[in-house]
Amino acid sequence: MEFFGAMTTSTSVFPSSSLFSLHHSGSPLAHPRRHHLRFPRCRATVQPASEPSPTNPGLHAVGRREASLSLAGLLFTRLLDSTARAADEQPGSPGCALTVAPSGLAFCDRVVGSGPEATQGQLIKAHYVGRLENGAVFDSSYSRGRPLTFRVGVGEVIKGWDQGILGAEGIPPMLAGGKRTLKLPPELAYGIRGAGCKGGSCLIPPNSTLLFDVEFIGKA
Repeated sequence: MEFFGAMTTSTSVFPSSSLFSLHHSGSPLAHPRRHHLRFPRCRATVQPASEPSPTNPGLHAVGRREASLSLAGLLFTRLLDSTARAADEQPGSPGCALTVAPSGLAFCDRVVGSGPEATQGQLIKAHYVGRLENGAVFDSSYSRGRPLTFRVGVGEVIKGWDQGILGAEGIPPMLAGGKRTLKLPPELAYGIRGAGCKGGSCLIPPNSTLLFDVEFIGKA
């Protein structure tokens, strides 16, 4: 079931060609890949201690304790490594200060691209992760394994996207290869209507401020 379908450009953040559809081919709401921490199977080999003398009955217990502590330390180190890798792979990690334009659109360049900037009406490709202010992901092109293709600057996507990629009101245009975080006020997103509303519940509630991590790949 396509979630959005055709919507007017004044109220639509998602284009009529389902560029931002929250359901794809009947699948549930797409989420980015989740990084599960997997503990590797470790085998601790404990060399048998020599036969304890009658005066040293606790020797075996000490050996077992040392082996257990060594194994626990190894697992803890691997857990920290896995957690660090997962944090590095997640878009939108903390540490990027947002600059707010007069329109209310805020941006932060995580990676400044080195390719050409997009021009109005150009067909481009971009990856993205969309989040609510509470961090909940409502859509991700990464989870589908393919970027979004759309014409920028002609109302195929929400205003905040067009302005955030092409540049406006002091916001520089994105260059191909760049990665930018955008914070969209409701008036540059879905406004008072929200999106994905059914039975009194909305995937994107009315008057929501939205966060997008956008990777501008380049011309399609």
